[in-house]
Amino acid sequence: MKRLLVVMTLLAATLGLTGCGYNTIQSQDEQIKGAWSEVLNQYKRRADLIPNLVAAVKGYAQQEQDVLLGVTNARAKVGSIQATPELINDPQAFAKFQQAQSEMSSALARLLVVSENYPQLKSDQNFRDLQAQLEGTENRITVARKRYIDAVQQYNTTIRQFPVNLTAMMFSYKEKPNFTVENEAQISQPPAVDFNKPAPAGGQPAPAQPAPKQ
Repeated sequence: MKRLLVVMTLLAATLGLTGCGYNTIQSQDEQIKGAWSEVLNQYKRRADLIPNLVAAVKGYAQQEQDVLLGVTNARAKVGSIQATPELINDPQAFAKFQQAQSEMSSALARLLVVSENYPQLKSDQNFRDLQAQLEGTENRITVARKRYIDAVQQYNTTIRQFPVNLTAMMFSYKEKPNFTVENEAQISQPPAVDFNKPAPAGGQPAPAQPAPKQ
């Protein structure tokens, strides 16, 4: 009799949690973790390309030390941040991560602008291959970020709705930080990376254009 009572109690509790959105919270939380893992994977892919990219540019444009050093330092800053799964539950740590990635994007944009002024560099097959890989990675980053943004938005909306918000409060589930962009359209399309612009007349470096914020 006691065993039956325990089973019925557990069943009632399970049904109650299901009705209050507990299982939905778990499912959406796992979706966020999966999306976050893909974001990190693509950012790592980009970071892994940088040493070879810097080396290729340095071989033809050693005088661009400030730009090369900027990319190297930005990569080091990104690498110094421990992108653990807990980071997505810490707004301050998440903002620090996003800022570091934004600086990395800006440094890469400056490097690519400088490369336009060196025809021999642009014709180097190794550099062109690295450009293609970087462009593909930027596209993947955009897609991965968009999926993460959508997953977090869905989760944050769910835990604020009644009666799921009661379950969220009971189990201490809180809203998760998300990527922020000045222009919402940036999350729906990859950044424009044009590797075929002609060098300006007179051999003067082209002015650096600000990169889209990550």
